[in-house]
Amino acid sequence: MAGYKRILLKLSGEALAGAATFGIDADRVRALAREVADVAAGGIQVGVVVGGGNIFRGVAAAALSMDRVTGDHMGMLATVINSLAFSDALEQMGIPTRVMSAIEMHQVAEPYIRRRAIRHLEKGRIVIFAAGTSNPYFSTDTAATLRALEIRADVIAKATRVDGVYDKDPLKFPDAVKFSEISYLEVLSQALGVMDATSIAMCRDNKLPIIVFNLNTIGNIMRMAMGETIGTVIH
Repeated sequence: MAGYKRILLKLSGEALAGAATFGIDADRVRALAREVADVAAGGIQVGVVVGGGNIFRGVAAAALSMDRVTGDHMGMLATVINSLAFSDALEQMGIPTRVMSAIEMHQVAEPYIRRRAIRHLEKGRIVIFAAGTSNPYFSTDTAATLRALEIRADVIAKATRVDGVYDKDPLKFPDAVKFSEISYLEVLSQALGVMDATSIAMCRDNKLPIIVFNLNTIGNIMRMAMGETIGTVIH
């Protein structure tokens, strides 16, 4: 099967923490960056959205007593830290990148402008979208879906700790059943929790497929980008 032309890769913040519970593991970031760099070197245009859980976890307890909007803004800033770390790892490999932030901070990132983002992608740069949507009450899954739709990505690739979508958590239930493909409606009606309901509904309404795959298997990002059958396809 032919590969995709343009993908939006959604990474969790925890993916950058490696074996640690929070923070950034430099070796893990470099390993992920190498895989993404290989995909970009193959001519596939790559946009990336990174969550902020690994940074935000350190202050999550304090945030429980905070206003929700304040907590969400803190989470957005955590994604900027991760985006800069991922960008740096790619740049050290000679891969041109642009960090584009939904919250303006000119000293560290470009402001997000859709047409400029598409132009960067067309020039072969990896674009890392930071600070979510800049709006509270929206997750990084929703931000990834919004950016994927705006840049007209062929697919959202959701990287997780498991190798697809199951009827229940396979890390807790050995008898969990994996789906090779599943509809948006089934994901929503069964509350499978792959991505939040808002992002699934947006993908459904705009016919944007989602691939859920295991990030911990080396080479899976390339396999996914080349169109190999891995993980679960939600469509």
